[in-house]
This record gives sequence, structure tokens and C-alpha cells, in this order.
Amino acid sequence: MPQVILKPQKGPQERFLATAADICIFGGSAGSGKTFAELLVPLRFKNVRGFNCVIFRHNANQIFSAGGLWDEALSMYAPITGASVHKGDSAWTFSNSSGEVLSKVSFRHIERDVEVHNYQGSQICCIEYDELTHFTKYQFFYMLSRNRSKCGIKPFVRATCNPDADSWVAEFIAWWIDQDTGYPIPERSGKIRYFIRRGDEITWAFKREELWEKFNLVTDEEKAEPKSVTFIGSSIYDNQELLKVNPQYLANLKALPEVERERLLNGNWKIKPSAGKYFKRTQVEMTDMIPADLVSVCRGWDIAATEDKKDGNPDYTSGVLIGKRKDGTFVVLDVINMRIKAGEVEKLIINTAMSDRSKYGMKCKIRIPQDPGAAGKIVAHSFVKKLSGFSVRAVPVTGSKENRAMPFAAQWQNGNVNVMVGSWNESYFSQLESFPESAHDDMVDASSDAFNEIAEAAFSLKNLI
Repeated sequence: MPQVILKPQKGPQERFLATAADICIFGGSAGSGKTFAELLVPLRFKNVRGFNCVIFRHNANQIFSAGGLWDEALSMYAPITGASVHKGDSAWTFSNSSGEVLSKVSFRHIERDVEVHNYQGSQICCIEYDELTHFTKYQFFYMLSRNRSKCGIKPFVRATCNPDADSWVAEFIAWWIDQDTGYPIPERSGKIRYFIRRGDEITWAFKREELWEKFNLVTDEEKAEPKSVTFIGSSIYDNQELLKVNPQYLANLKALPEVERERLLNGNWKIKPSAGKYFKRTQVEMTDMIPADLVSVCRGWDIAATEDKKDGNPDYTSGVLIGKRKDGTFVVLDVINMRIKAGEVEKLIINTAMSDRSKYGMKCKIRIPQDPGAAGKIVAHSFVKKLSGFSVRAVPVTGSKENRAMPFAAQWQNGNVNVMVGSWNESYFSQLESFPESAHDDMVDASSDAFNEIAEAAFSLKNLI
């Protein structure tokens, strides 16, 4: 087997491997080499008898998903002499030439706060978190109590993450981030600070001695209480190896909607979804003619759950018709947005399905949302049954509205969406531009579902060919 050399790239990866901080958070854009770096960390101590490392993800699927953490570890660890995989235990061990196991790297998940108690009594020399923002503050600080060892290596914590303005991590690393722009401060990247946590309050200092004095820490045990922390910012431009192998990945990040582009490409820790961040009417072209080259069409529905709301502002039943053209661009063909009684919704959907089919033929699909729970399933399947003879699909509603809208918003922002001229234009644009802060998002949800139905069908067909 040819020799494999594993080493960090110069820059943030190298600093992440070299830092002496008790806790180091390696954060920034997607594709910046964070996973490779965290898997490299325990290899430095693979020949240390008794060394162990546990790498945590929020759930098991994230560990074993295709191309994820486990697959990356397999490609890195398998060529190493003395490395053995134990998939049943979700772990790797490293042995010496005599076959004696010296060290171990395990992969685990913590989904609920109560699960941290599974580690009572554990001694973990190296604790690593893949996507720290997915873990709660309680989980992180509880597991610090398990960060101990007798192997001779000073216990430490390493974590990677993408920016998330709403997470506790954003507050924890605030000193390293420009609070006006949201971007990491280059000259502070890798700089070490110290903290003590009392209850839920964190006190910071630039030297341990400051905390010794402030909290009257006099014994050796007390003086060991302050933890050192650093944050190292990174971007995809620091990962030249990825850009060589997969140069189109940068284009993929640039094509994201503004909020996700700022987070995942530019490493912005302050950006949040707000009105105008997803859709602007100035980003699309208007057309007064139905394109002749439509290859697929779908009407997505968002059905009002109730006729009335206590605030006197009930939801609408919305149906958005979107078509895909031969050149891969999209056009919003028609929008229905009505407040009607529950008994009239069924007739509206059936009549609209007949009208759409008369215009666009059998290539016109229908997508009905299936709300969570047994009742949602019954309602959705009732609609499907009533639409017998039409190409209709009921799809469970999962994920946030922002995440569901993101694929459509990406095409919208990149000029790949046209909108038909119609009396509904102003109300449609107004709702999309105010998303996600608007009181209603019925037309946004219907648009997302119609677009995703077309996109998912195109992706499945491409994979079959």
C-alpha cells in the first residue's frame, strides 16, 4: 500500500492542530476543511497508551450519512498501520507493532440533554464536537466534567461549526467576532482568553492570574479551574485542496440565497433571516406570455388549517403554479390566494386541477402538504383520493419554512425565475419580500412546495438516466 501523508494545510488548519488552548472552536464557512482537521487531531496521540477521543454529532444519521464523518474517517484512518475499525462500536483503535491497543477514537451522538448522563463516570481525554452549534449549552458544559484522563496528555476540547447567530456559541465567542459586521476579527483568530463559569454566568480574562485574584483561587486545585479558550476563523479559500479537487463547490456556495451565502461562504455570525433577504421583485423578469418550452409544471398548495383565528387574521388557502423550461429556468405562471370556508377548499383544488390540466396537459402535477400527525395524514390522503386521475402527491411537511424556501430563493436571487403578469402580482411580491417576518407565508410555502416538486422530479430522473 502506498504511503499516505496526513497533515494540516497551512493557515487555520495548522493553527487548530497547534493551539495549546483547553478549548478551541474552529468555525467558518462550509468547505473550509474543518472535518478533516478534527479527525486529524486524535492521530497526534495514537501511540499514547490509554489516550481516548470521542467525536460527537447531534444524531447518529449525521455520523453515518454518505460522505460524512464516518466515511471521512474511513478514508483517513484505514491506511494507517495498526489501525482497526470497529463499526459495531462506532470506533477505531490504534495498536503498536506487538498488537497492543494503545488508543481509541469513538463516534457518538447526543441528541437530548438527558443523554449526557450516559457518560457519568467517563474519562475522555479529547472531546470533539462536529457542528457545535447543534449542541445545547447544557450539553457542552456538562461534558466538560467528563474531560479528564490519566494517560499523561492534558485533557482538551475541540469543536467545529458553521456560523449560527441564534446559538449560544455566537455569544460564547463574541470577543473574536466583529459585532457590527458579524465577521471574525483576523488579528484575534487563535488568540487565547480564559474564563470561569459560576452558575450560568461566565467571567472572562486575558490571564489566568486575573481570575485567580478575582475569585480568590489559592490552592493548586482552585488555580486549575480557569479554562483557556480560542476561536479560529476559517473559509473555503483556506482549503486549497478542496478547490483543486472540487472547484465547482465555491460556485455552489455563491449561488445560495443571501442569508445562507453570508453564513456558509462568508462566515457571518450576525446574519439572520429578515424581510428582503430571500426574495425581491427586482431580482426577477416579468413576462406576459406563457413559454412554449415548458417541460414540467406543478401547482403547490398551502391549505388553511382553520377558517378563523382568534386574532381575526385567518390564514389563506394558496395555490402557486410553477413551470420549468427546457433551459432549466423557472416561471411562476399563476397564484391563487383565498380566504374560504373549509368545505370550499376541496372544490377549489379540484376545479383548479381541471383548469390547469386543460392548459398544460398531463405534465401538470399537484403537490399537497401533509401536516404532522395522524389527522394531517388523513386529510392529505383524502385530497389525493378526491384527485384520482390527476398526477398528485402528498408530501409530509418537514424542516423550517426558511429551509424549505431556500432552493426556490436561490434560483430567484440568481435571476433564474420569471413571473407572469397577473392581478395577483402585487400581493405575491409583497408577501415574498416580507418573508419570513410577514404575518402570512401561505404563498411562500406553496411556492416552495411547487418548486421542490419539480426540482426533486428532475433530480430523480437525472439519476435514473
